[in-house]
Amino acid sequence: MVPLLVVLLLALLLFGAGFALKALWWIAVIVLVVWLLGFLVRPTVSGRRGRWYRW
Repeated sequence: MVPLLVVLLLALLLFGAGFALKALWWIAVIVLVVWLLGFLVRPTVSGRRGRWYRW
């Protein structure tokens, strides 16, 4: 019974990790697209192009 529970727990952990890694991958792609779009839609500041972020 214990080996069955260990295998089931391992399968659940691997499934959860796979889902989390795929979700993080999609979040990283979305952030990259927003970052790249920021270069295209930068506001002009006093006649020259400024940064769209405040750092």
